[in-house]
Amino acid sequence: MITIVAECNVKPDKTDDFLKIARGLVEASRSEEGNVSYDLYVDLKDPAKFTFIENWKNRAAIDSHNATPHFQDFGERAGPLFTGPLDIALYQKVI
Repeated sequence: MITIVAECNVKPDKTDDFLKIARGLVEASRSEEGNVSYDLYVDLKDPAKFTFIENWKNRAAIDSHNATPHFQDFGERAGPLFTGPLDIALYQKVI
């Protein structure tokens, strides 16, 4: 299993717009065959900082996800709402 942690900062006046777009991504991603879990969190100290935590069965599932229309659409629609690039890291459990 591979875990993705993707952090993003959203323009403070665009958080509601971001959440509407993100909701569609999360719901569609959860229904993908290789998805184990897909959640979005907001920072309790900074309501404009969000973190996606995703668990995928394998790299092929991630590659398939990245090619989906809902993922591509999210990038196009949410990109202008960010204050900078996403910070994305992939992890594999060791213990």
